[in-house]
Amino acid sequence: MQLDFFPSRTLTLYLAKMFVVRIFAVLVMLVLVLMMLDLLSTTGEILAAPGNGQAEILEYAGLRIPQLIARFMPYSVLLATIITLVTLNQNSEVVSMKAAGLSAHQVLAPLLLTAALVSVVSFGFNERVVTRATATLKAWEANEFGPIPQESGLRANIYVTDGMNIMQAANLTGSGDQIEMRDVTWFNRNAAGRLVSQARAAKATYAAPGWQLENATVFDVNAAQSSQVESLIVGEALSPQQIDLDSVDPDTQSFFELYGSIQDYEAAGRRTAEMRAKWWHKVSGPLSAFLMPLLGAVAAFGLARSGQLFLRAIIGMGLGFAYFVIDNAALAMGSFGGYPPFLAAWAPFLLFLLVGETVLVKTEE
Repeated sequence: MQLDFFPSRTLTLYLAKMFVVRIFAVLVMLVLVLMMLDLLSTTGEILAAPGNGQAEILEYAGLRIPQLIARFMPYSVLLATIITLVTLNQNSEVVSMKAAGLSAHQVLAPLLLTAALVSVVSFGFNERVVTRATATLKAWEANEFGPIPQESGLRANIYVTDGMNIMQAANLTGSGDQIEMRDVTWFNRNAAGRLVSQARAAKATYAAPGWQLENATVFDVNAAQSSQVESLIVGEALSPQQIDLDSVDPDTQSFFELYGSIQDYEAAGRRTAEMRAKWWHKVSGPLSAFLMPLLGAVAAFGLARSGQLFLRAIIGMGLGFAYFVIDNAALAMGSFGGYPPFLAAWAPFLLFLLVGETVLVKTEE
């Protein structure tokens, strides 16, 4: 028995089924509670846009729920691990498995396998669903929950510089010469960085060179006057390629799309540390679910009648949440160059893998 990594087929299926049911139950509970709290703070903004009603609230929920699932899936696995192992311990099932000759790793093997499958499913869900929902939701929020264009390549919150001048846009569609920006603001500043004039327009298109603002409202800071201009060319030094690069959002691109964007940045001599850290984290993030049974395993071993079962559950939760805190901190450090991107994404995972194994071995001894 000790030479087999998994226990018997019956016991493996029993533990895996119990674990999956609890993961699903915890995830549904977390998503429902967080979605209700989110709607309490966002419904007013959605209904403030003309023409919006219940359908738009449901649409917002449909776009927000995939984000909540992706973010809290590892938390659900952690909590489900602790609930499952505490239940097994209280019913003396862990004692029975140990008495049958199973090691701690064999007891955890079905949970680890289930968590690994959850990680794979989570990665695919992020790639196919979450990135698209995030892109649409960001564009919708940038448009203050008003109607958004249905064209492909939609990106939100564009911010580019032309020397001292700045161009902002709520969203962007298309690529290359076919780029079209909406809700555009152009800030014209002098060499000292002081604002000279500001132009606003509903749309901007590439004018080769420059960007044409249609029916723009121009505010002259010195004269403190506004005027209406039918057509205005700005940002003649801004190329479509620069707009494409500056509008890349790692959260809205899949793993392979982001890799292509990183290659484009490197070809243009641009800094890629933040994008590379998020690129690696697209793998290490979902894989964190695999760690949770290991970090929560402290709740499984030790006699329930010793009175320390609750303390063991708290320790398991503490280890799991410590991982998420350090993971977010490392990713933030990697984003501004404090850590190498690979280290920022993978160091917390490898560190807590060793911590979990150490705690498991010490607990079993």
